[in-house]
Amino acid sequence: MSTDAMAFETRQSPWWLLLMGGILNVIIGFLLLTVPVKTVLLLVLTLGIYWLVSGAFTLVSMFVDHTAWGWKLFVGLLGILAGFLILRHPLAGAIVIPQTIVLLVGIQGLIAGGVMLVMAFQGGGLGTGILGALSMLFGVILMLNYWRPGMVVSMVWITAILAIAGGVVQIFQAFQQRD
Repeated sequence: MSTDAMAFETRQSPWWLLLMGGILNVIIGFLLLTVPVKTVLLLVLTLGIYWLVSGAFTLVSMFVDHTAWGWKLFVGLLGILAGFLILRHPLAGAIVIPQTIVLLVGIQGLIAGGVMLVMAFQGGGLGTGILGALSMLFGVILMLNYWRPGMVVSMVWITAILAIAGGVVQIFQAFQQRD
């Protein structure tokens, strides 16, 4: 095998790791559908612990590798602060984090829609323009209503359905990779 071909080879993760991730996604999806409040609270607490630990590791890495130490200090302190706040006020985090996600998805929809509209006017076709307009409309609706509890509940359901669907796909891919 030539060195050029070897340079483009990627190493796949073990099939069982993909299977475990798929099973975890399906479980989380079903829990979000059946016990949404407790599951969101658990996920928010997990996120708080992750941010706290990640922030601490980022600060430690600042002493090992001095490049971009200012950013590492900022990101580390921000992670520790966010993790601490989430762990100190988990119910507020369970409300604020999904609302923030809805707002960010709305902003992303607006930006993606704008890009699609530009592409449509540059020869992308009518379909691209329609999808761009719909994406922008969806983004505006989310941005104007992100604070409503119904939007957060809808986002939890959508996340649950996507987690189940993605988990099933991961499980099938794991068994295909195994063979």
